[in-house]
Amino acid sequence: MFPSVFVSHGAPTLILETSAGRDFLAGLGRRLGRPSAILAVSAHWTTRDAAVSGAEAPETIHDFQGFPDALYRMRYPAPGAPALAERVAELTGAAIDPAQGLDHGAWVPLMLMYPKADIPVAQLSVMPRRSAADHIALGRRLESLRRDGVLILASGGAVHNLREFRFGGTSTAAWATGFAGWLDRTLEAGDSQALGDWLTASPDSRHAHPSDEHFLPLPVAFGAAGPKPRTERLHAGFEHGSLGMHAYAFTSGDIS
Repeated sequence: MFPSVFVSHGAPTLILETSAGRDFLAGLGRRLGRPSAILAVSAHWTTRDAAVSGAEAPETIHDFQGFPDALYRMRYPAPGAPALAERVAELTGAAIDPAQGLDHGAWVPLMLMYPKADIPVAQLSVMPRRSAADHIALGRRLESLRRDGVLILASGGAVHNLREFRFGGTSTAAWATGFAGWLDRTLEAGDSQALGDWLTASPDSRHAHPSDEHFLPLPVAFGAAGPKPRTERLHAGFEHGSLGMHAYAFTSGDIS
């Protein structure tokens, strides 16, 4: 039974850089093992209501501008997972989008984790107009997928404030470390109420996340571990000053 996992995907150039975050993701696939399929929950596909991709051969979406040409030449030609998309739709009521591809929140970490691109992938959207508590509830409806060998891979940012982005920056502000510390404590305690009320539970929440979309994949992964999740922090650190690269695995509290 796979854990549900949250990773921070950093800047699009992560895959071209030498960094602790890149090295972590490059080893994560071996650490987790090979799932039967992957449901990627990316910060970069936002919708009003839940949607899941049903493409048989999802395209690699280069949803960024002004980066090195090498990034735009990259492709992640994983097969789609239409059957998984149908199952997600049954469990959650999500609409199936037959054309949605894989944005960089999905394909960048997947290219590092599973570079052969031979595992079927579907993608689930996040809903910035809905609360974190709603995303925990969405995740709980996905819990049964883990019993079928599906890896639920949520991809966003533990701390994601691009206004404070400093390329190559090594100093991290107190508000960023403060929020990351609150997040560690909240997840370790399995405190779904605080996570669902994150905007008021942490004084640094809005500085750490000026908008919600990079936070919302995390409560989906948390919820997918059931009502009493156990948390393992897989990685911690900051890159470019403001980008928190923390990653977590969640398992059901009754699973040893």
